[in-house]
Amino acid sequence: MLLRHLALTSRAAAGEPGRRAKTTLLADCLRELGPGEAPSAVALLSGESHRLRTGIGPAALRDLPPPAASPSLGVREAERALEAIAEVHGTGAQAGRRRLLTALFERATDVEQAFLRAVLIGELRQGALDAVVADAVAQAAGVPATAVRRALMFRGSARAVAAAALTGGVPALNAFRLEVGRPVRPMLAASAPDVAAALDRIGPAALEWKLDGIRVQVHRDGTDVAVFTRSLDDITARVPEVVEAALALPVRSAVLDGEAIAIGPDGRPRPFQETAARTAARRDVTRLRAEVPLDTYFFDLLHHDGDDLVDRPGRERRATLAGSVPAGLLVARTETGDHDRARAFFRDTLALGHEGVVAKDPAAAYAAGRRGAGWIKVKPRHTLDLVVLAAEWGSGRRRGRLSNLHLGARAAGEPGLGPWVMLGKTFKGLTDEMLARQTTELLAREVDRDAFTVRVRPELVVEIAFDGVQRSPRYPAGLALRFARVLRYRPDKTAAEADTVATVREIAATEGL
Repeated sequence: MLLRHLALTSRAAAGEPGRRAKTTLLADCLRELGPGEAPSAVALLSGESHRLRTGIGPAALRDLPPPAASPSLGVREAERALEAIAEVHGTGAQAGRRRLLTALFERATDVEQAFLRAVLIGELRQGALDAVVADAVAQAAGVPATAVRRALMFRGSARAVAAAALTGGVPALNAFRLEVGRPVRPMLAASAPDVAAALDRIGPAALEWKLDGIRVQVHRDGTDVAVFTRSLDDITARVPEVVEAALALPVRSAVLDGEAIAIGPDGRPRPFQETAARTAARRDVTRLRAEVPLDTYFFDLLHHDGDDLVDRPGRERRATLAGSVPAGLLVARTETGDHDRARAFFRDTLALGHEGVVAKDPAAAYAAGRRGAGWIKVKPRHTLDLVVLAAEWGSGRRRGRLSNLHLGARAAGEPGLGPWVMLGKTFKGLTDEMLARQTTELLAREVDRDAFTVRVRPELVVEIAFDGVQRSPRYPAGLALRFARVLRYRPDKTAAEADTVATVREIAATEGL
Protein backbone atom coordinates (compact mmCIF):
# COMPACT_ATOMS: atom_id res chain seq x y z
CA MET A 1 0.00 0.00 0.00
CA LEU A 2 1.14 3.54 -0.71
CA LEU A 3 2.07 5.66 2.28
CA ARG A 4 -0.39 8.27 1.02
CA HIS A 5 -3.33 6.07 2.02
CA LEU A 6 -1.98 5.64 5.54
CA ALA A 7 -1.28 9.38 5.84
CA LEU A 8 -4.80 10.26 4.73
CA THR A 9 -6.23 7.72 7.20
CA SER A 10 -4.22 9.25 10.03
CA ARG A 11 -5.43 12.72 9.04
CA ALA A 12 -9.05 11.51 8.93
CA ALA A 13 -8.66 9.89 12.37
CA ALA A 14 -7.27 13.16 13.73
CA GLY A 15 -10.40 14.93 12.57
CA GLU A 16 -12.75 12.47 14.28
CA PRO A 17 -13.75 13.58 17.80
CA GLY A 18 -14.86 10.12 18.95
CA ARG A 19 -12.44 7.37 19.91
CA ARG A 20 -14.61 4.65 18.41
CA ALA A 21 -14.62 6.37 15.02
CA LYS A 22 -10.85 6.84 15.15
CA THR A 23 -10.36 3.18 15.99
CA THR A 24 -12.60 2.00 13.14
CA LEU A 25 -10.80 4.15 10.57
CA LEU A 26 -7.41 2.79 11.62
CA ALA A 27 -8.66 -0.81 11.87
CA ASP A 28 -10.11 -0.69 8.34
CA CYS A 29 -6.77 0.56 7.06
CA LEU A 30 -4.86 -2.22 8.85
CA ARG A 31 -7.17 -4.84 7.32
CA GLU A 32 -6.46 -3.47 3.85
CA LEU A 33 -2.74 -3.58 4.50
CA GLY A 34 -2.82 -7.17 5.71
CA PRO A 35 -0.26 -8.98 7.90
CA GLY A 36 2.63 -8.12 5.60
CA GLU A 37 2.46 -4.34 5.85
CA ALA A 38 0.17 -3.65 8.81
CA PRO A 39 2.97 -4.00 11.42
CA SER A 40 4.91 -1.26 9.61
CA ALA A 41 1.84 0.96 9.66
CA VAL A 42 1.39 0.30 13.39
CA ALA A 43 5.00 1.27 14.05
CA LEU A 44 4.42 4.59 12.27
CA LEU A 45 0.97 5.30 13.73
CA SER A 46 1.79 4.37 17.33
CA GLY A 47 4.80 6.64 17.67
CA GLU A 48 7.15 3.66 17.79
CA SER A 49 9.08 5.00 14.81
CA HIS A 50 9.61 8.27 16.69
CA ARG A 51 11.20 6.24 19.48
CA LEU A 52 13.78 4.89 17.00
CA ARG A 53 15.93 7.90 17.96
CA THR A 54 16.56 9.01 14.40
CA GLY A 55 18.30 12.18 15.57
CA ILE A 56 15.94 14.21 13.38
CA GLY A 57 14.39 17.28 15.03
CA PRO A 58 12.27 20.19 13.77
CA ALA A 59 15.32 22.14 12.55
CA ALA A 60 16.41 19.25 10.32
CA LEU A 61 13.00 19.21 8.64
CA ARG A 62 13.47 22.63 7.12
CA ASP A 63 14.68 23.25 3.58
CA LEU A 64 13.78 19.77 2.39
CA PRO A 65 12.83 18.93 -1.23
CA PRO A 66 9.42 19.99 -2.54
CA PRO A 67 6.70 17.33 -2.50
CA ALA A 68 6.62 14.69 -5.22
CA ALA A 69 3.93 15.19 -7.85
CA SER A 70 2.56 11.66 -7.54
CA PRO A 71 2.71 8.98 -4.84
CA SER A 72 5.19 6.10 -5.15
CA LEU A 73 6.35 5.51 -1.58
CA GLY A 74 5.17 2.36 0.17
CA VAL A 75 4.38 1.95 3.87
CA ARG A 76 7.10 -0.62 4.47
CA GLU A 77 9.58 1.42 2.42
CA ALA A 78 8.95 4.45 4.64
CA GLU A 79 9.52 2.46 7.82
CA ARG A 80 12.75 0.98 6.42
CA ALA A 81 13.94 4.47 5.51
CA LEU A 82 13.41 5.67 9.08
CA GLU A 83 15.18 2.60 10.43
CA ALA A 84 18.14 3.33 8.13
CA ILE A 85 18.32 6.92 9.41
CA ALA A 86 18.30 5.71 13.01
CA GLU A 87 21.22 3.37 12.30
CA VAL A 88 23.55 6.22 11.21
CA HIS A 89 26.07 6.98 13.96
CA GLY A 90 29.60 8.24 14.38
CA THR A 91 31.65 10.72 12.33
CA GLY A 92 29.60 12.36 9.60
CA ALA A 93 26.33 11.06 11.04
CA GLN A 94 24.52 14.36 10.62
CA ALA A 95 25.37 14.58 6.92
CA GLY A 96 24.53 10.92 6.43
CA ARG A 97 21.11 11.32 8.05
CA ARG A 98 20.49 14.39 5.92
CA ARG A 99 21.16 12.48 2.70
CA LEU A 100 18.79 9.68 3.66
CA LEU A 101 16.13 12.14 4.84
CA THR A 102 16.36 14.10 1.59
CA ALA A 103 16.03 10.92 -0.47
CA LEU A 104 12.93 9.92 1.53
CA PHE A 105 11.23 13.30 1.22
CA GLU A 106 11.97 13.54 -2.52
CA ARG A 107 9.64 10.59 -3.03
CA ALA A 108 6.89 11.82 -0.68
CA THR A 109 3.83 13.79 -1.75
CA ASP A 110 2.58 16.77 0.26
CA VAL A 111 0.32 14.72 2.53
CA GLU A 112 3.04 12.09 2.97
CA GLN A 113 5.62 14.73 3.88
CA ALA A 114 3.30 16.20 6.50
CA PHE A 115 2.72 12.71 7.92
CA LEU A 116 6.44 11.89 8.03
CA ARG A 117 7.23 15.21 9.72
CA ALA A 118 4.68 14.43 12.43
CA VAL A 119 6.05 10.90 12.86
CA LEU A 120 9.65 12.12 13.14
CA ILE A 121 8.99 14.74 15.81
CA GLY A 122 6.26 12.82 17.66
CA GLU A 123 3.36 15.09 16.75
CA LEU A 124 0.80 12.75 15.21
CA ARG A 125 -2.58 14.01 16.40
CA GLN A 126 -4.92 11.10 15.73
CA GLY A 127 -5.56 10.58 19.45
CA ALA A 128 -3.88 8.70 22.29
CA LEU A 129 -1.39 6.89 20.08
CA ASP A 130 -0.72 3.55 21.75
CA ALA A 131 -4.22 3.12 23.15
CA VAL A 132 -6.10 3.92 19.94
CA VAL A 133 -3.73 1.93 17.74
CA ALA A 134 -3.87 -1.05 20.13
CA ASP A 135 -7.67 -1.04 19.91
CA ALA A 136 -7.43 -0.76 16.12
CA VAL A 137 -5.11 -3.77 15.97
CA ALA A 138 -7.58 -5.75 18.11
CA GLN A 139 -10.48 -4.78 15.86
CA ALA A 140 -8.57 -5.57 12.68
CA ALA A 141 -7.42 -8.96 14.01
CA GLY A 142 -10.75 -9.84 15.63
CA VAL A 143 -9.22 -10.37 19.07
CA PRO A 144 -10.07 -8.87 22.50
CA ALA A 145 -8.49 -5.49 23.13
CA THR A 146 -7.42 -6.68 26.58
CA ALA A 147 -5.29 -9.40 24.97
CA VAL A 148 -3.54 -6.85 22.76
CA ARG A 149 -2.92 -4.46 25.66
CA ARG A 150 -1.49 -7.19 27.86
CA ALA A 151 0.80 -8.43 25.09
CA LEU A 152 1.92 -4.85 24.48
CA MET A 153 2.66 -4.47 28.17
CA PHE A 154 5.10 -7.39 28.10
CA ARG A 155 6.57 -7.05 24.61
CA GLY A 156 6.84 -3.27 24.47
CA SER A 157 6.75 -3.19 20.67
CA ALA A 158 3.45 -2.29 19.01
CA ARG A 159 4.86 -3.58 15.74
CA ALA A 160 5.63 -7.04 17.14
CA VAL A 161 2.28 -7.28 18.90
CA ALA A 162 0.41 -6.29 15.73
CA ALA A 163 2.24 -8.96 13.76
CA ALA A 164 1.33 -11.58 16.37
CA ALA A 165 -2.32 -10.52 16.56
CA LEU A 166 -2.80 -10.48 12.79
CA THR A 167 -1.09 -13.79 12.12
CA GLY A 168 -1.66 -15.88 15.24
CA GLY A 169 -4.61 -14.34 17.07
CA VAL A 170 -5.13 -14.81 20.80
CA PRO A 171 -2.75 -17.79 21.19
CA ALA A 172 0.10 -15.75 19.72
CA LEU A 173 -0.73 -12.82 21.98
CA ASN A 174 -0.92 -15.04 25.06
CA ALA A 175 2.58 -16.27 24.32
CA PHE A 176 3.95 -12.89 25.41
CA ARG A 177 5.07 -13.06 29.02
CA LEU A 178 7.27 -10.98 31.26
CA GLU A 179 10.86 -11.84 30.39
CA VAL A 180 13.77 -10.86 32.58
CA GLY A 181 16.03 -8.84 30.31
CA ARG A 182 13.26 -7.49 28.08
CA PRO A 183 11.87 -4.12 29.24
CA VAL A 184 8.23 -3.75 30.21
CA ARG A 185 6.39 -0.53 29.51
CA PRO A 186 6.30 1.32 32.83
CA MET A 187 3.13 2.07 34.75
CA LEU A 188 2.27 5.76 34.54
CA ALA A 189 0.49 8.09 36.93
CA ALA A 190 -2.51 10.32 36.38
CA SER A 191 -2.47 13.83 37.89
CA ALA A 192 -4.34 15.60 40.65
CA PRO A 193 -4.10 19.23 41.77
CA ASP A 194 -3.41 18.35 45.41
CA VAL A 195 -3.11 15.38 47.75
CA ALA A 196 -6.66 15.80 49.06
CA ALA A 197 -8.01 15.38 45.54
CA ALA A 198 -5.80 12.31 45.05
CA LEU A 199 -7.11 10.70 48.25
CA ASP A 200 -10.68 11.52 47.29
CA ARG A 201 -10.16 9.49 44.11
CA ILE A 202 -8.23 6.56 45.59
CA GLY A 203 -9.23 6.49 49.25
CA PRO A 204 -6.57 5.49 51.78
CA ALA A 205 -3.36 5.46 49.77
CA ALA A 206 0.35 4.83 49.91
CA LEU A 207 2.15 8.15 49.42
CA GLU A 208 5.66 8.03 48.03
CA TRP A 209 8.29 10.60 47.14
CA LYS A 210 8.22 11.62 43.50
CA LEU A 211 11.88 11.96 42.67
CA ASP A 212 13.05 14.30 39.91
CA GLY A 213 15.40 11.78 38.36
CA ILE A 214 15.46 9.33 35.48
CA ARG A 215 13.00 6.45 35.59
CA VAL A 216 14.90 3.17 35.46
CA GLN A 217 13.71 -0.39 35.06
CA VAL A 218 16.38 -2.78 36.29
CA HIS A 219 16.51 -6.42 35.19
CA ARG A 220 18.77 -8.90 36.94
CA ASP A 221 19.27 -12.53 35.96
CA GLY A 222 22.07 -14.03 38.02
CA THR A 223 25.09 -11.81 37.38
CA ASP A 224 23.58 -10.22 34.27
CA VAL A 225 22.02 -6.79 34.76
CA ALA A 226 20.27 -4.54 32.23
CA VAL A 227 18.98 -1.03 32.90
CA PHE A 228 16.28 0.57 30.75
CA THR A 229 14.73 4.02 30.69
CA ARG A 230 11.05 4.95 30.62
CA SER A 231 11.24 4.93 26.80
CA LEU A 232 12.82 1.43 26.92
CA ASP A 233 16.32 2.57 25.90
CA ASP A 234 19.15 0.41 27.22
CA ILE A 235 21.49 2.58 29.33
CA THR A 236 23.25 -0.19 31.24
CA ALA A 237 26.76 0.91 30.26
CA ARG A 238 26.10 4.51 31.34
CA VAL A 239 24.97 3.79 34.91
CA PRO A 240 27.44 1.46 36.64
CA GLU A 241 26.17 2.56 40.08
CA VAL A 242 22.71 1.21 39.26
CA VAL A 243 24.20 -2.05 38.05
CA GLU A 244 26.24 -2.40 41.25
CA ALA A 245 23.18 -1.69 43.39
CA ALA A 246 21.26 -4.44 41.59
CA LEU A 247 24.09 -6.95 41.92
CA ALA A 248 24.27 -6.30 45.67
CA LEU A 249 20.66 -7.40 46.22
CA PRO A 250 20.01 -10.83 47.78
CA VAL A 251 18.08 -12.15 44.75
CA ARG A 252 18.70 -14.51 41.83
CA SER A 253 16.41 -12.71 39.40
CA ALA A 254 14.37 -9.52 39.62
CA VAL A 255 12.72 -6.76 37.64
CA LEU A 256 12.68 -3.52 39.64
CA ASP A 257 11.13 -0.13 38.94
CA GLY A 258 12.78 2.98 40.32
CA GLU A 259 14.72 6.19 39.77
CA ALA A 260 18.34 7.11 39.27
CA ILE A 261 19.08 10.59 40.59
CA ALA A 262 22.09 12.78 41.31
CA ILE A 263 22.17 13.86 44.96
CA GLY A 264 24.37 16.76 46.06
CA PRO A 265 26.74 16.86 49.06
CA ASP A 266 23.96 18.56 51.05
CA GLY A 267 21.71 15.54 50.56
CA ARG A 268 19.35 17.41 48.24
CA PRO A 269 18.67 16.47 44.61
CA ARG A 270 20.90 18.19 42.10
CA PRO A 271 19.14 19.95 39.16
CA PHE A 272 17.35 17.50 36.90
CA GLN A 273 19.52 18.44 33.93
CA GLU A 274 22.61 17.14 35.70
CA THR A 275 20.98 13.74 36.16
CA ALA A 276 19.68 13.77 32.59
CA ALA A 277 23.06 14.75 31.14
CA ARG A 278 24.84 12.09 33.18
CA THR A 279 22.51 9.26 32.08
CA ALA A 280 22.62 10.44 28.45
CA ALA A 281 26.44 10.49 28.24
CA ARG A 282 27.99 7.49 26.49
CA ARG A 283 31.65 8.46 26.92
CA ASP A 284 33.93 9.12 29.89
CA VAL A 285 31.52 7.31 32.20
CA THR A 286 34.18 6.79 34.88
CA ARG A 287 35.04 10.48 34.99
CA LEU A 288 31.39 11.54 34.93
CA ARG A 289 30.57 9.09 37.71
CA ALA A 290 33.14 10.82 39.91
CA GLU A 291 31.73 14.25 39.05
CA VAL A 292 28.01 13.41 39.12
CA PRO A 293 27.44 10.18 41.06
CA LEU A 294 23.99 8.63 40.87
CA ASP A 295 21.91 7.24 43.69
CA THR A 296 19.34 4.52 43.03
CA TYR A 297 15.92 4.28 44.66
CA PHE A 298 13.39 1.53 44.00
CA PHE A 299 9.62 1.73 44.45
CA ASP A 300 8.22 -1.37 42.75
CA LEU A 301 9.02 -5.00 41.99
CA LEU A 302 7.61 -6.78 38.95
CA HIS A 303 9.47 -10.09 39.21
CA HIS A 304 11.23 -11.84 42.07
CA ASP A 305 13.20 -15.10 41.82
CA GLY A 306 11.01 -16.69 39.15
CA ASP A 307 7.72 -15.25 40.39
CA ASP A 308 5.95 -12.62 38.25
CA LEU A 309 4.27 -10.00 40.45
CA VAL A 310 2.62 -7.60 37.97
CA ASP A 311 -0.88 -8.90 38.80
CA ARG A 312 -0.36 -8.81 42.58
CA PRO A 313 -1.68 -5.89 44.67
CA GLY A 314 0.67 -2.97 45.16
CA ARG A 315 0.92 -3.56 48.91
CA GLU A 316 2.08 -7.15 48.32
CA ARG A 317 4.64 -6.06 45.72
CA ARG A 318 5.97 -3.43 48.12
CA ALA A 319 6.30 -5.97 50.93
CA THR A 320 8.31 -8.28 48.69
CA LEU A 321 10.41 -5.33 47.54
CA ALA A 322 11.12 -4.27 51.14
CA GLY A 323 12.26 -7.81 51.90
CA SER A 324 14.74 -7.74 49.02
CA VAL A 325 16.08 -4.18 48.98
CA PRO A 326 17.93 -2.33 51.78
CA ALA A 327 15.95 0.50 53.34
CA GLY A 328 18.43 3.04 51.98
CA LEU A 329 17.48 2.09 48.41
CA LEU A 330 13.71 2.32 48.94
CA VAL A 331 11.65 5.37 48.03
CA ALA A 332 10.14 6.78 51.24
CA ARG A 333 6.50 5.83 51.76
CA THR A 334 3.62 6.26 54.15
CA GLU A 335 0.05 4.93 54.05
CA THR A 336 -2.84 7.15 55.11
CA GLY A 337 -6.35 8.22 54.30
CA ASP A 338 -6.10 11.37 56.42
CA HIS A 339 -5.89 14.61 54.44
CA ASP A 340 -3.85 16.45 57.07
CA ARG A 341 -1.26 13.67 57.31
CA ALA A 342 -1.07 13.49 53.53
CA ARG A 343 -0.53 17.25 53.25
CA ALA A 344 2.21 17.09 55.90
CA PHE A 345 3.97 14.30 53.98
CA PHE A 346 3.69 16.37 50.80
CA ARG A 347 5.18 19.46 52.49
CA ASP A 348 8.01 17.43 54.03
CA THR A 349 8.78 15.86 50.65
CA LEU A 350 9.02 19.27 48.97
CA ALA A 351 11.19 20.59 51.80
CA LEU A 352 13.70 17.83 51.02
CA GLY A 353 13.91 19.12 47.45
CA HIS A 354 11.85 16.41 45.76
CA GLU A 355 9.39 16.97 42.94
CA GLY A 356 6.17 15.94 44.69
CA VAL A 357 4.42 12.75 45.72
CA VAL A 358 2.69 9.82 44.06
CA ALA A 359 -0.47 8.48 45.70
CA LYS A 360 -0.86 4.75 45.03
CA ASP A 361 -3.81 2.45 45.51
CA PRO A 362 -2.41 -0.37 47.69
CA ALA A 363 -4.74 -2.85 45.98
CA ALA A 364 -3.84 -1.92 42.39
CA ALA A 365 -2.00 -4.28 40.06
CA TYR A 366 0.92 -3.01 37.98
CA ALA A 367 -0.80 -1.55 34.88
CA ALA A 368 2.25 -1.43 32.65
CA GLY A 369 2.23 1.19 29.93
CA ARG A 370 -1.00 2.78 31.13
CA ARG A 371 -1.88 5.98 32.94
CA GLY A 372 -4.55 4.42 35.08
CA ALA A 373 -6.33 5.36 38.30
CA GLY A 374 -4.04 3.30 40.50
CA TRP A 375 -1.28 5.93 40.68
CA ILE A 376 -1.85 9.68 40.94
CA LYS A 377 0.99 12.21 40.97
CA VAL A 378 0.79 15.53 42.80
CA LYS A 379 3.28 18.31 42.15
CA PRO A 380 3.35 21.98 43.11
CA ARG A 381 2.28 24.08 40.17
CA HIS A 382 4.02 27.27 39.14
CA THR A 383 2.28 29.78 36.89
CA LEU A 384 3.52 32.79 34.96
CA ASP A 385 1.88 35.35 32.72
CA LEU A 386 4.02 35.44 29.57
CA VAL A 387 3.83 37.10 26.18
CA VAL A 388 3.55 35.22 22.86
CA LEU A 389 6.52 36.17 20.69
CA ALA A 390 5.84 33.80 17.79
CA ALA A 391 3.99 30.61 16.89
CA GLU A 392 4.66 27.63 14.64
CA TRP A 393 2.18 26.10 12.24
CA GLY A 394 0.63 22.89 13.52
CA SER A 395 0.46 19.50 11.86
CA GLY A 396 -2.10 16.70 11.78
CA ARG A 397 -5.43 17.90 13.14
CA ARG A 398 -3.78 21.27 13.91
CA ARG A 399 -2.71 21.77 10.31
CA GLY A 400 -3.54 25.29 9.14
CA ARG A 401 -3.55 26.66 12.68
CA LEU A 402 -0.82 28.34 14.69
CA SER A 403 0.00 25.94 17.49
CA ASN A 404 3.45 25.85 19.14
CA LEU A 405 3.81 29.12 21.07
CA HIS A 406 7.12 30.89 21.69
CA LEU A 407 6.91 32.26 25.22
CA GLY A 408 8.67 35.35 26.51
CA ALA A 409 9.10 37.22 29.80
CA ARG A 410 9.92 40.88 30.27
CA ALA A 411 13.64 41.52 30.61
CA ALA A 412 12.87 44.36 33.04
CA GLY A 413 16.22 46.07 32.80
CA GLU A 414 18.52 43.04 32.65
CA PRO A 415 21.36 44.25 30.44
CA GLY A 416 21.67 42.68 27.01
CA LEU A 417 18.47 40.66 27.21
CA GLY A 418 15.62 43.01 26.46
CA PRO A 419 13.01 43.80 25.92
CA TRP A 420 11.67 40.21 25.74
CA VAL A 421 13.40 37.01 26.76
CA MET A 422 12.26 33.69 25.35
CA LEU A 423 11.82 30.90 27.93
CA GLY A 424 10.59 28.04 25.78
CA LYS A 425 7.77 26.76 23.61
CA THR A 426 4.55 24.85 24.18
CA PHE A 427 1.55 23.52 22.27
CA LYS A 428 0.10 21.70 25.30
CA GLY A 429 -3.18 22.65 26.91
CA LEU A 430 -4.64 24.30 23.83
CA THR A 431 -8.26 23.48 23.05
CA ASP A 432 -9.66 23.62 19.51
CA GLU A 433 -11.39 26.86 20.41
CA MET A 434 -8.14 28.38 21.70
CA LEU A 435 -6.27 27.25 18.57
CA ALA A 436 -8.80 28.89 16.28
CA ARG A 437 -8.86 32.11 18.27
CA GLN A 438 -5.11 32.42 18.70
CA THR A 439 -4.52 31.81 14.99
CA THR A 440 -6.77 34.75 14.16
CA GLU A 441 -5.31 36.97 16.87
CA LEU A 442 -1.68 36.16 16.10
CA LEU A 443 -2.02 36.59 12.34
CA ALA A 444 -3.47 40.04 13.03
CA ARG A 445 -0.22 40.85 14.83
CA GLU A 446 2.17 39.27 12.32
CA VAL A 447 5.45 41.09 11.68
CA ASP A 448 7.46 38.37 9.88
CA ARG A 449 7.32 34.71 8.93
CA ASP A 450 9.11 31.78 7.36
CA ALA A 451 7.76 28.41 6.23
CA PHE A 452 7.22 27.21 9.80
CA THR A 453 6.99 30.20 12.12
CA VAL A 454 5.00 33.42 12.33
CA ARG A 455 6.61 36.15 14.46
CA VAL A 456 4.21 38.61 16.04
CA ARG A 457 4.04 41.84 17.97
CA PRO A 458 4.44 40.96 21.68
CA GLU A 459 0.93 41.89 22.80
CA LEU A 460 -0.97 38.73 23.76
CA VAL A 461 -0.53 37.54 27.36
CA VAL A 462 -1.04 33.87 28.18
CA GLU A 463 -1.07 32.18 31.58
CA ILE A 464 1.35 29.27 31.61
CA ALA A 465 1.61 26.46 34.15
CA PHE A 466 4.92 24.62 34.43
CA ASP A 467 6.62 22.11 36.69
CA GLY A 468 9.92 23.87 37.21
CA VAL A 469 12.85 25.67 35.66
CA GLN A 470 15.95 24.17 34.08
CA ARG A 471 19.21 25.54 32.76
CA SER A 472 19.27 25.95 29.00
CA PRO A 473 22.01 27.34 26.75
CA ARG A 474 19.43 27.66 23.97
CA TYR A 475 17.72 30.68 25.51
CA PRO A 476 19.18 34.13 26.30
CA ALA A 477 18.60 34.02 30.07
CA GLY A 478 20.10 30.52 30.30
CA LEU A 479 16.78 29.22 31.67
CA ALA A 480 13.82 27.34 30.25
CA LEU A 481 10.46 26.22 31.63
CA ARG A 482 9.89 22.51 32.21
CA PHE A 483 6.65 20.92 30.97
CA ALA A 484 5.01 24.23 30.14
CA ARG A 485 1.31 24.18 29.25
CA VAL A 486 -1.30 26.80 28.48
CA LEU A 487 -3.98 27.49 31.07
CA ARG A 488 -5.72 30.46 29.46
CA TYR A 489 -5.23 33.71 27.65
CA ARG A 490 -5.31 36.87 29.76
CA PRO A 491 -7.10 39.60 27.76
CA ASP A 492 -7.33 41.56 31.02
CA LYS A 493 -3.55 42.02 31.07
CA THR A 494 -1.26 44.06 28.86
CA ALA A 495 2.22 42.97 27.84
CA ALA A 496 3.63 45.48 30.31
CA GLU A 497 2.03 43.43 33.11
CA ALA A 498 3.67 40.16 32.07
CA ASP A 499 6.08 38.47 34.47
CA THR A 500 9.79 39.23 34.39
CA VAL A 501 12.92 37.15 34.00
CA ALA A 502 13.75 38.15 37.59
CA THR A 503 10.67 36.22 38.76
CA VAL A 504 11.82 33.18 36.83
CA ARG A 505 15.28 33.46 38.40
CA GLU A 506 13.68 33.52 41.85
CA ILE A 507 11.83 30.28 41.09
CA ALA A 508 15.05 28.77 39.75
CA ALA A 509 16.87 29.75 42.94
CA THR A 510 14.34 27.90 45.09
CA GLU A 511 15.08 24.81 42.99
CA GLY A 512 18.81 25.08 43.54
CA LEU A 513 19.76 26.44 40.12
